[in-house]
Amino acid sequence: MQKKLVIVPTYNELENAERMIRRLVAYPEGYHILIIDDNSPDGTASQVKILQNEYPEQLFIEERSGKLGLGTAYIHGFKWALERDYEYIFEMDCDFSHNPDDLSRLLAPIAEGKADFSIGSRYCKGGKITNWPMDRILMSYFASIYVRMILWIGIKDTTAGFKCYHHAVLRKIKLDNIPFKGYAFQICMKYAALKHKFRAIEVPITFIDRQKGESKMSAGIFKEAFYGVWKMKKMDL
Repeated sequence: MQKKLVIVPTYNELENAERMIRRLVAYPEGYHILIIDDNSPDGTASQVKILQNEYPEQLFIEERSGKLGLGTAYIHGFKWALERDYEYIFEMDCDFSHNPDDLSRLLAPIAEGKADFSIGSRYCKGGKITNWPMDRILMSYFASIYVRMILWIGIKDTTAGFKCYHHAVLRKIKLDNIPFKGYAFQICMKYAALKHKFRAIEVPITFIDRQKGESKMSAGIFKEAFYGVWKMKKMDL
């Protein structure tokens, strides 16, 4: 059976982590889970370690010294996965804005050889957003239009963070050259994969705003993405 890893970065996700982990281990596809915790002061890592006693062969945790950013967390996870020869590697939020039921839908086109990486898309046909205020929806939607105009990529949801990669994509991208931490990281990974001629597919999802815990969105994250797309055009990816 092919090895499948779901990478879930956490910072103060005590209210969501146990529920998410139990959902993931229950699926018949046999997902492994890598939690990357940035020294959450609410005890998220301690809760994960308790659950490791129940799921020692499926649940893993990497603890970092502090809040170092989403992008660096995923790069850490990608390297961890590649060192252990996982074939399919997922990115996923812990707050249930990404529905774990959709993992199989992201996996299918890659496993069937129709794409090299898949994107859980809010803006392709059939994609939806619920519980977001209109100003946040508009900001996200027009941000994707802005990115497409600058980078000339045909992906509708350029900032999406719910994805599945075939390992070959991550082995090809120069992960150490990606400096971004927020939405810019998500954009850059898609741009790099397309530059290397990998095939993308957008899978429609319903994005649901978190019900528990606090959003990590900030003005700095938005600013990084706004200016970062211009830097990406000159980067060695």
